[in-house]
Amino acid sequence: MLKVLKAGLFTTVQDKGRYGYLNKGVPVAGYMDQFSAVKVNNLLGNPKNAAVIEITMTGPKLKFEAPTYICLGGAEISAKLNEQPIVNYTLVKVAKGDILTYGKLQNGFRAYLAVRNGFETPVVLGSRSYFKGITKKNHVSDGDIIPYSEDTGFQPKIMEMKVNSTFDQTQLGVTPGPEYEMLSDKQLEYLFAKGFTISNENNRMAYQLEEMIPGHEISMLTSATLPGTVQFTPAGKLIVLMKDGQTTGGYPRILQLSDDAINIITQKKFGDKVKFKLLR
Repeated sequence: MLKVLKAGLFTTVQDKGRYGYLNKGVPVAGYMDQFSAVKVNNLLGNPKNAAVIEITMTGPKLKFEAPTYICLGGAEISAKLNEQPIVNYTLVKVAKGDILTYGKLQNGFRAYLAVRNGFETPVVLGSRSYFKGITKKNHVSDGDIIPYSEDTGFQPKIMEMKVNSTFDQTQLGVTPGPEYEMLSDKQLEYLFAKGFTISNENNRMAYQLEEMIPGHEISMLTSATLPGTVQFTPAGKLIVLMKDGQTTGGYPRILQLSDDAINIITQKKFGDKVKFKLLR
């Protein structure tokens, strides 16, 4: 068991996500930065869909109630185990009573904590991922107990992994969305020639961009959306839907982020810059 002494800003449990329910209005959810989450699970020899703890900007304070191995990845938030610094993508053996804390955010925005064999929150619609209205918990709270299995017999094949950081990457690879052809030359110029700034309206549902492009007067029926869909409002606002985003929308879907681009933007915070690059 993992006892949550302090929850942090917005801490959740996530696995790869909840697939097959978009037609019922249930978002995919799951790891925001799949690249980082998969890496920490791989180091621990975990199943591909093992649940991890996703930490946003400000980390929690956690107490381990059973021995196991852990691995951290994603954002660098000055983590310490029993006041001793630990680094990302390195296996660490923990004992009963050990305490994990986080300090100042150094790089990125979302960090991941994995334990051997994954966290064992209830499976709802095929996933352990937290999502309001589907699971009992929307986020981790002070005093929560998050189950995991004790594992003292694990024999790691490798103890650490070198992972190339994506924190400095600003280009977001995109493909044309269903309504891409409605864009004028002027709108396309704004879209690809200029960079955009992450607004303070960013979360697991969507990232809004501060700069606007020339608007439109197109009306359309509500249509299906996916994580990574870029919506274009009549006023010229760009909204990038994320893992907890709605499954339908009434705004033109002008771009679709690649999986790599989703990983990149989820490590961005308010004030960071990004730029779209069309993939053909």
